[in-house]
Amino acid sequence: MEEETVQTAVTNAVSGMNIEGMFSNPPEWVQTAQELLTKFGLKTVAAILIFVIGRWVAKLLKNLLQKMMERAKVDAAIVGFTVSLVHAAMMIFVVLAALGQVGVETTSFIAVLGAAGLAVGLALQGSLSNFASGVLILIFRPFKAGDYIEGADTAGVVKTIHIFTTTLTTLDNKRVIVPNSKLMSDNIINYSAEGKRRLDLVACISYGDSIDTAKAAMMDELTKDERVLKDPAPFVGVLAMNDSSIDLAVRPWVTVADYWDVFFTLNERIKKRLEEEGCTIPFPQRDVHIYKED
Repeated sequence: MEEETVQTAVTNAVSGMNIEGMFSNPPEWVQTAQELLTKFGLKTVAAILIFVIGRWVAKLLKNLLQKMMERAKVDAAIVGFTVSLVHAAMMIFVVLAALGQVGVETTSFIAVLGAAGLAVGLALQGSLSNFASGVLILIFRPFKAGDYIEGADTAGVVKTIHIFTTTLTTLDNKRVIVPNSKLMSDNIINYSAEGKRRLDLVACISYGDSIDTAKAAMMDELTKDERVLKDPAPFVGVLAMNDSSIDLAVRPWVTVADYWDVFFTLNERIKKRLEEEGCTIPFPQRDVHIYKED
């Protein structure tokens, strides 16, 4: 009897709730929730899709750009910096697109980013110029580590090439750090790029000495030195006829690594050989004639 009484009470309560009326005329908060879901639900889903797909595309383009730069043998420092910068720019674009999809006003964000970029650019104008020059150096490679170069009012062996500066070591072992923008805005003389250099030596003999004998002696000294290259062939010829001497040009070719050793060695050997051949190295002289009046 008690169970039947409970069932009857539940039945009467359910029938009194008017369920059909609740679905046909839902409460106000339910209607508001339905409107919000209808209005923002699809936009939220679209924003999520934009973010997920955009992130995937950004990663794909990042890897593609990295492979292309590595295939072109671009310096690793440039590859890492450029790839990271491009990926960050693409992700900012994706995030702004996703926020715009859900109704967030992105104009102010873009204005703030633009103003910040302008301020940073003005503050780092010199550094950005050095960076751009460093990128050009690493891409076009007018010189590399180990080359002996002259530029920006200095000369030395290139030790390291960085994004903003290039470090040189002079012949007397001084370290010189040169801004890349200064290097790229001036002439660059690369003494090591071709692999071989010509020595420009001058030997002087007097007018009473035999030119043929002096030339043969110097050519013999050049031939005996194994460091002197056969191709291009060395050359000895008359350079100038001065007031007190005949100047002979001595032009051997050597590798870059042997340049200074051969330079000093040949100067010494030529001097000694000319003395052996009886040639004299004249000093500047003047003939003074004294006339005595009658």
